[in-house]
Amino acid sequence: MTHIPQAADILITGAGGRLGRLLRRAAAREGTGGLRPAFQSRRPGTGLTWAPGQPLSALPHCDTVVALWGRTSGDAAALAENAALVAFGHTVALATGARRLFHLSSAAVYGPGRHLAEGAPLSPVADYGHSKQAMEQEIARLPRTDRIAHCCLRLANVVGADSLAPGLRGSGPVGMDRFDDGTGPLRSYIAPGDLLRVLAGLASLPPDSLPETLNIAAPAPVRMDALVRARGLDLDWRPAPPGATQEVSLDTARLSALLPGAIRHDTAEAMVADWAALEAGQ
Repeated sequence: MTHIPQAADILITGAGGRLGRLLRRAAAREGTGGLRPAFQSRRPGTGLTWAPGQPLSALPHCDTVVALWGRTSGDAAALAENAALVAFGHTVALATGARRLFHLSSAAVYGPGRHLAEGAPLSPVADYGHSKQAMEQEIARLPRTDRIAHCCLRLANVVGADSLAPGLRGSGPVGMDRFDDGTGPLRSYIAPGDLLRVLAGLASLPPDSLPETLNIAAPAPVRMDALVRARGLDLDWRPAPPGATQEVSLDTARLSALLPGAIRHDTAEAMVADWAALEAGQ
């Protein structure tokens, strides 16, 4: 294990993947609003090296845990890990003295739809969305007799950490579904720097002010083809197959009320610029 800090304000677990790396770079670039972050990963050289099975006492005392760990791909059996990790995340929060536990869910729990608010029915269409719905059901079963506030973050696509990321990192052209109206998929997105700002902002709020579920995205959705163009890459259009989802967009009124001004990148160009600077280590 690496040196363990005695205390942190916010512990981000599972930070060794693409999203975790971007968040670490964002924290190094602009800080976390005065909060002391600790980024946990199994991988050496990525911050706090710690793995389940090692002593919980080795983790730093903290005020907030962000459970970033989990599966983003694989079959249904592999994705079942997302629900199985809920109880362990709760154990970590108890062991570290956290008052807030943020569980990373996904916009995929909604299925297709426009301007989906937190109270919308959940109708996932793929195994990943079903696994996150099962995760949310496990969160609902957690005991509420302790002092921990649980908040389920339904995260939109993050620029540089979603299915489009390999294409954005390449030299193009990027394959893209084209729908009957001549446009590509419309999705809610968030820039990685804004996501870190949101996490830090939520970690600064009184625990009893946190909602049980919260959509995390920029206010307006963007077209995935616009992100490709913002990167200066060409598109390789293909007809959208039957059943392809044209729009998944989130209502972010609740987020805007909690953290006004936290989202600074609200266009495809601004989001890609934020990600590209982090990708380049700037």
